[in-house]
Parts: sequence; C-alpha cells; structure tokens
Amino acid sequence: MKRETEGAAFGPTEEKALWRKISEGDDDSRERIILAYRPMVFWLAKKFRVPYNTYPDLIQEGMIGLIAAVDNFEAARNYRFTTYAYYKVRGRMANFLQRSEARAPRPVEDECLENHDSFEADIDRIEWSLSIKEGLDSLPRKEMEVVRSLVIEGRKASDVANEYGVGVSHIYRLQRKALSRLKGWFSKEDATFGA
Repeated sequence: MKRETEGAAFGPTEEKALWRKISEGDDDSRERIILAYRPMVFWLAKKFRVPYNTYPDLIQEGMIGLIAAVDNFEAARNYRFTTYAYYKVRGRMANFLQRSEARAPRPVEDECLENHDSFEADIDRIEWSLSIKEGLDSLPRKEMEVVRSLVIEGRKASDVANEYGVGVSHIYRLQRKALSRLKGWFSKEDATFGA
C-alpha cells in the first residue's frame, strides 16, 4: 500500500498498535514510526542557524536521535512520544554542533524558551502540525488537493475550478466535505488523546 511505504501518518489507535508490535520486535512497525516522525527532524534542523553545508550532517544526526528515541521509548509508560523524541533529536543535534563547531548556535526558539509555557506551546505546535498533516493525508485525494489549494495556499475557488475543469460550486462542495471529514477526524483524535 502506497501510504505505508511512504511513512504516512496514522491515528493514535494505530500508533499504539505499532508501539505494541515494536515491543515484540516487529521491524516494519519500527520503520513506519521512524518515517512518520521524520518531518520533526527536518523541522528542528531548520530552527538551528547553521551554514548550508552543515545542514545535511545535522539532519543525519537528528535521524540518529530519532532512531534512538524510537528504540528507547517505553510506550507502556503512557508518555507522549512527540515530546520524548523532540528532546532526543534536538539534544543530538546540539551535541553534534558542539563537537563540530566548538559551540552550538542558539536555536531560533531558544530566545523564548526561558519561559516554560512558551516551550510547551512549541511542543503543542509540533504535534498540531503533525496532526494537520495526518488529517490531510486521511482525506480522499481531490478533497485534500482542494483544501490545500483554498485553505493552505489561499488560492481563489474560481482558479482551482478552472484548473480542474469543474464549476466553482463543485469546488466548494469538495471543500465542505473535506472540512466535515477533518472535523470528525480531529474530534476522534481529541477523544483518543483524552483516553
């Protein structure tokens, strides 16, 4: 299935099942978790002010940190993996920069991190971004493209309709269906996280 091979996002129930399989030694589940959280590594790497030629090495170190986080995470303790992985990946990147550049540059968000609430908001923003990506990936292809075009890219419905060769009312109908699905999807997500 294309979604599995690309490391596409999955819901919390499926993620719990994957963690259970990982604890039983299932390498395929381990790989799916790593691929699903890989965008966090790129997001964190962009927060560091490093020369362009250092960026690939920083990504590599972040991926090593992510793999270590997956391998050492104890799902039975009911902690949030996103928080755990954030610390592991960011720490691995900072250590790499200290070793390679004799000092670690301050990540952009560190100027605000003295305030613990700001840090928690940053973690929540990471999780929200990942949840939005998961939600969009759960939509049928045309609905996902319409939402991406209208909501994320801010394009006009008439332009999108012309591109697809359909009427504007059809684009709005796809948007309504997609937003309704997303609303249901996020309600399900909130219920699962609250459990």
